[in-house]
Amino acid sequence: MTSGGASNTRGKTWLPHLLMGAGILYFLVPLLWVVIAATKSQPDLLDSPALWFAEFNLVENIEQLFSEDGGVYGGWLVNTALYAGLSALGATALAAAAGYGLARFSFMGKKFFETALLGMIMVPATALVLPTYLILSELGIVNTMWAVVLPSLLSPFGAYLVRVYVDESVPVELIDAARIDRAGELRIFWQIVLPMMRPALVTVFLFTLVATWNNYFLPLVMLSDADLYPLTVGLTTWFNTAQQDAGNRMLFNLVVTGSLLAIVPLVVAFVLLQRFWRSGAAAGAVK
Repeated sequence: MTSGGASNTRGKTWLPHLLMGAGILYFLVPLLWVVIAATKSQPDLLDSPALWFAEFNLVENIEQLFSEDGGVYGGWLVNTALYAGLSALGATALAAAAGYGLARFSFMGKKFFETALLGMIMVPATALVLPTYLILSELGIVNTMWAVVLPSLLSPFGAYLVRVYVDESVPVELIDAARIDRAGELRIFWQIVLPMMRPALVTVFLFTLVATWNNYFLPLVMLSDADLYPLTVGLTTWFNTAQQDAGNRMLFNLVVTGSLLAIVPLVVAFVLLQRFWRSGAAAGAVK
């Protein structure tokens, strides 16, 4: 009986395992291609098999990458880190305050704001770029870093995520006990609620960081100065230039190498912050 049951269980799980393996392969193949292609010179990139190594040229590609056009790639990398870092920190702070307020306070129009928040989640971010451009143009901050950072500070999904997390994981009794002990609302939020919201805040931070880091359409519309470009717009500019020159200018290998290096900070961020997802929801209560 036991042997037959185990056999039936294995028979039922092979299909999910197969689908999971196919999904993993689907996501790994493009990454593998980028890693392999970044080690090739442009002639090898165009002539050699896509998923096989040729002469190892990664070091030369990196050196050329940071020297091309006066080292503009380094500036694009700094710009991207600045835009993504400020946006992620600001969006996390706003989402924490908004989500906690919606979850633990009663005020006039609360239901309306919650419904509006859900509605804003459904609106694609690209649909808001042109109206945002018109507003920021009136304010005179188009073609500045704030034209990219300010729109990225608003995260309806992040606010809703924090609201749900607080509603489920931050006991009302704990907040009431702090109020009985005459703790102010700011102190309750800072010393009790924020540590308990850490997993949700890390999630909002990472989602906003990745979204801003990979954002292309917003900076494309807002920025006209190449020195302010993030990596997405800058590398696309190089790629278009290489296509127009029919591959005569050695840029295809630099675009691939630059794309590979652009992934590294995101991987590092996930590795460093993933431990906070495993933290207990009641960590703040212990403190």
